[in-house]
Amino acid sequence: MTARPTPAVLPPPPRAWLGLIAALAALVVVVLGILYAGHSAPGRVDRWIVPPTADSVRPPWRQAALAMDFLGEPAGSAMLVGAIVTGCLLLRRPRAAVLVVLGVGMTVGTATLLKHLVGRTIHGDGNLSYPSGHTAFATALGLMVALLATSRLGLGRTAGTLLVLAAALVAGAAMGWAEVALGAHYATDVLGGWCTALAVIPATAWLVDRMADWLVDRGVGAGRREHC
Repeated sequence: MTARPTPAVLPPPPRAWLGLIAALAALVVVVLGILYAGHSAPGRVDRWIVPPTADSVRPPWRQAALAMDFLGEPAGSAMLVGAIVTGCLLLRRPRAAVLVVLGVGMTVGTATLLKHLVGRTIHGDGNLSYPSGHTAFATALGLMVALLATSRLGLGRTAGTLLVLAAALVAGAAMGWAEVALGAHYATDVLGGWCTALAVIPATAWLVDRMADWLVDRGVGAGRREHC
């Protein structure tokens, strides 16, 4: 008796490259966290990109930034996650659905923990800013959708890695622009959020695959014992 294998959420071809990228991203998160720990003012890079004010953009771009920001709020993020999970289930990719839920939780949870550990603030002591949770969330979704596409299209190592990185860059840049434009985060907070997702999602995908494979093997073993 054999169980029908379900596709991995971390496709084998780009797995090694994504693991290396995750390690480098984690290093960037740590270095930036150390550099800006306890700070309450923009750094040199932040001032060079854009002053962190609440009116960095004017209409109609401000409305676009507010719309992007809404997608990272509880209501907006719940709608996005629900839509993507539904899509995964319709495509018969239960592992991908599990990854979306677990990946978002792990990414946002990690970003929240880092905020309290680093203690960087913006516009007042109560506004922890590093890393940007909105950017981490958007990047995580982009990464997970790209991983699903890589698996379904059967892309090789180079093409798969480029697709995943491109999706992460587009999603992270769009949300990061909105957060900086609205004065909610420094540019380096955005970079930290982007790298947080790059570090967390590959590791979470690997964990989901290992647990799913273990459950399949356990089910196969139990079926064999019943037929003995």
